[in-house]
Amino acid sequence: MVQVKMESNLLGANELLARKNRSLFAGQGLLVVNLMSSPGSGKTTILERTIDSLDGQLNMGVIEGDLYTDQDAQRIEKKGVQVIQINTEGACHLDAGMVGNAFGQLPSGDMDMIFIENVGNLVCPAEFDLGEDFRAVVISTTEGNDKPLKYPFIFSQAGVILLNKIDLLPYTDFSLDKFSDDLARLNPSAPVFMVSGRTGEGIKTWTEWLLGEVKRKKP
Repeated sequence: MVQVKMESNLLGANELLARKNRSLFAGQGLLVVNLMSSPGSGKTTILERTIDSLDGQLNMGVIEGDLYTDQDAQRIEKKGVQVIQINTEGACHLDAGMVGNAFGQLPSGDMDMIFIENVGNLVCPAEFDLGEDFRAVVISTTEGNDKPLKYPFIFSQAGVILLNKIDLLPYTDFSLDKFSDDLARLNPSAPVFMVSGRTGEGIKTWTEWLLGEVKRKKP
């Protein structure tokens, strides 16, 4: 009972901070995307491709979450965007307080969009609202099509889903039909984009959709 109460208090405190973040983001007309996945899905590569595709069309920043290193942040910084690193030092997720502090370090006044690249995990991050507009969940064909049923909460909460590594589809036993059927039961309203971070396939369709979301957020 004590553990349940502690978890409830923790989530309650986080929710208050998430509301504060959401108000700050909305006040500046920022679209904020919480990018989530398991480790190795290609989340950072997708983010790199997204930045390249949107180059010259949007000003964006990145809040980069990782357990200990800043390797992903270094990759993103090379793309010429503002990036703030958060090291959770073992925690399996970002929380709204971490994101709010990082946001204060970004020159957000001239930005249109912020990506929050969450810690690679399909369980813990799903519990914590960061104040984002929506969650983009990345899954790769090499992980298997059973992930939505194994991790239903994160997929049911997703605002958009990206199926990555479709260039490897012929070399896996990933069932697109089963994947689509499972998602349709869990989250029928979420758009699904089939992409390849390695080849760039499908990235333009994804970024055109993002541009539409940015335009809708602007006052």
